[in-house]
Amino acid sequence: MRVLVIEDEPGIAQFVCQGLTEAGYAVDMALDGELGLSYALAAEYDLIVLDILLPRLGGLQLLEKLRSQSIKAPVLLLTALDAVEHRVRGLEAGADDYLVKPFAFSELLARIRALLRRPPLQVDTVLRVGELEMDTAKREVRRAGSLIELSQREFAVLEYLMRHPSQVLTRTQIAEHVWNFDFFNESNVVDVYVGYLRRKLDKGFNKSVIQTLRGMGYRLNPNLSDV
Repeated sequence: MRVLVIEDEPGIAQFVCQGLTEAGYAVDMALDGELGLSYALAAEYDLIVLDILLPRLGGLQLLEKLRSQSIKAPVLLLTALDAVEHRVRGLEAGADDYLVKPFAFSELLARIRALLRRPPLQVDTVLRVGELEMDTAKREVRRAGSLIELSQREFAVLEYLMRHPSQVLTRTQIAEHVWNFDFFNESNVVDVYVGYLRRKLDKGFNKSVIQTLRGMGYRLNPNLSDV
């Protein structure tokens, strides 16, 4: 899952980005509102963490611009403004949640996970495609009941595929949701991680979890239950 953090205090921004990266998210960071708006319009984010008091373009103005352009990614406001009227204004501007500084990172992470479970992404914490099961809260993957250990990046690639089980996803689509803007999209890193997943998920089974559609991309095998 890909997250954009728009926060003008470098220490807080780095703290949040590092924590989210360690939790398995692909994270981009912007230190002012104008840059944050550019990032949000340039890529498809699964969630945006947004400060209200930002230089160049205020957080609520940024949020209104996003909603006016039909950007529907959940937005969590992260701010020192704790008065009720500030919370109401933020939620009415289109925010999905509101967290006041100072905050515990564990609460921020819990709120992000809760937002990502809402429609249209996924209501349940457990994703199932055929005999493949992923618990996004416990960070566990099982095939036909057998637990399979995955790295954070492998987990992220598989999660994106499982959230779009009937779609053929291009390498660019996968890369843009699993890696941040530092990702070099001309590399073969997506193919490499698909290879890692196949070696782990297909061991002992007759059918591969992930299909390659030449010239198009990857998708989950629609016949996973037929071992």
